[in-house]
Amino acid sequence: MQAFAYIVGPDSGPRAALFDLARGIGFAGVAPLSSMAAAGQQILATPLCFFLFAATDDLRSLRGIADAVRFSTVRRLRFSPLVYFAESPSAETIGACLNMGFDDIITMPFTQARVEERLARQVGQPLVYYETASYFGPDRRGRNGLPRTAHENRTGGVYRRFEIIRDITGGTHVLRDDHVVPEARVTVMQSLQ
Repeated sequence: MQAFAYIVGPDSGPRAALFDLARGIGFAGVAPLSSMAAAGQQILATPLCFFLFAATDDLRSLRGIADAVRFSTVRRLRFSPLVYFAESPSAETIGACLNMGFDDIITMPFTQARVEERLARQVGQPLVYYETASYFGPDRRGRNGLPRTAHENRTGGVYRRFEIIRDITGGTHVLRDDHVVPEARVTVMQSLQ
């Protein structure tokens, strides 16, 4: 695979195992994420970078990096795939990752063939992303049969809808960028005479 992989997570067994798995998949390069500036430089050389997050007991520790990627001013970086490797998934873990804008949550077993197939879903096909005041990431509605949150059920509000496609040689291409401003609902009260 011509893409680059950044491994994110605490120095522990899961991170080391994820390094080995990524190397076996054949990424053009695999490295720990040292800084967003380094990722910004890498994406100039390798237009598609995956961010692979090792399992952790503290999901809150991932938010800073996920937000730095998702709210980056560099478009290629902003649309990079974020993938979490969950050792013991729960609805809470999956929901937290989806709310941070992760593209996929992969559960055990982490076999090379299974992970390659899941990562391949991120490349070569149109994907829909949304941007609101508090979220940027893939269309997460109805994913994995999880109940919809109040945020997902809300109506109104300004948002952007992107259709993108990723390829390993050119990175991310935005096919469509719709800026949506819902019409204000006006209720007119009429008095009966």
